Amino acid sequence: MIAIPTNICYHDDAVEVVMPEYVIEREIPGAGNLSDAELQEIARKSVGVLNDMGPKIKWLHSYVTGDKVYCVYFAPDEETIREHGRRGGFPVNRVSAVRRMIDPSTAG
Repeated sequence: MIAIPTNICYHDDAVEVVMPEYVIEREIPGAGNLSDAELQEIARKSVGVLNDMGPKIKWLHSYVTGDKVYCVYFAPDEETIREHGRRGGFPVNRVSAVRRMIDPSTAG
């Protein structure tokens, strides 16, 4: 098995930034039934908060399921993730630091 470092690197405006990656679980009843317009409004609100917070936090993508949304972020720590949730009015039910990543190529 190939070990993936716990600090993940991304490039922002030609600057390399190294930060931990997190998966955030948000309990949002009926999330899977939200319209495209509703999801767009949530995304816009999140991006607005991210812009206000500066480059210390970055949203990669989210997975919408029936009653939950799982978001993947880079951030320096869990508190920064929770601050984003407070500012945006988003639930933050669980924050999990990514320790390793595997995919089909891990099988060899």
